[in-house]
Amino acid sequence: MGFTCGIIGLPNVGKSTIFNALACAHAPASNYPFCTIEPNKGIVQVPDSRLERIARIIKPSKVTYTHLEFFDIAGLVQGANRGEGLGNQFLSHIRNVDVIAHVVRCFKDDRVTHIYGSIDPVRDTGIVNTELILADLETVEKRIEKTVKMLRVGDKRSAAEVEVYRKAKSVLEAGKPVRMLKLNEKEREIIKSLSLLTEKPIFYVANIDEKELKEKRWRKPLEEVARNEDAKIVEICGEVEAEVFELSVEERAEFLKDLGLTESGLEKLVRVGYELLSLVTFYTTVGPELRAWTVLKGTRAPQAAGKIHTDIERGFVKAEVVSYDDFVTAGSIHAVRDKGLLRIEGKDYKIKDGDIVYFRFSA
Repeated sequence: MGFTCGIIGLPNVGKSTIFNALACAHAPASNYPFCTIEPNKGIVQVPDSRLERIARIIKPSKVTYTHLEFFDIAGLVQGANRGEGLGNQFLSHIRNVDVIAHVVRCFKDDRVTHIYGSIDPVRDTGIVNTELILADLETVEKRIEKTVKMLRVGDKRSAAEVEVYRKAKSVLEAGKPVRMLKLNEKEREIIKSLSLLTEKPIFYVANIDEKELKEKRWRKPLEEVARNEDAKIVEICGEVEAEVFELSVEERAEFLKDLGLTESGLEKLVRVGYELLSLVTFYTTVGPELRAWTVLKGTRAPQAAGKIHTDIERGFVKAEVVSYDDFVTAGSIHAVRDKGLLRIEGKDYKIKDGDIVYFRFSA
């Protein structure tokens, strides 16, 4: 699995349209608020041109991509924490995702109702972010109350924990996300136990139309919001992505090229998600299967081997490694060996993005 992504936003901003396009799904997407009631879930393979290039060279009988998991929840409105709209009970469905995609409407279309009557990315992001903060504040306050009780009965660990929770409460009360807190590694582990929404990495998805693709009228204020939060923006034209979804793989590239686009919305989202989460991809070619794997940047070879099977991690002996660029330039594994491009790495080796690895281990 690459990573899991929760999709949030106001009602009628195009969340379900984008979800359908990215996840190749058929979730309801209509011109009225709260069309999404039950959370939508979709799993999609990560586009990977390197994997496809390796496959063309070695011609394996099986190619396995890494995958993403998307969760599309009901739209949030102002006062959701008090039960307005559909409330915020749906937030529980994304508390365990790795990253959050906040969809913001950046197009004007009189056929699609805006719940607040006008297009205003700054206002819209502020409403949703406030609801996330209030939901987290409730979680933190409950945990502080519980931890203080534990402290009173002599639980020594609770003293350190309650201080961290109070730091989180303070930043939330100031209207800021928990991810802006400066915490050491131990403190961050304590915070992670709460699965706070505002602690997770987030990026904004500017849902645009073809007119906005050229004018960027609504994107500019959203860029200012993202800049203030040190967040990233992915620009996706929901209507275009929906059309791309209906095309064959060969037709998609030509269609995007005609629009002046170099990559699909899914490819943009994957790239930003991997950057935010510090993920890298490596490849294995065992038997008839070529496979892509996702690990954290800095993962050592034995732990990367453990993604394949725990027995390989336990019995790790060495890793035979060649970079993607060297492999493609050489043209075959035999040429790689002849040119001395195959490296033998030990337990301290950190997997690099694009590595093609063969793990040797003792049973």
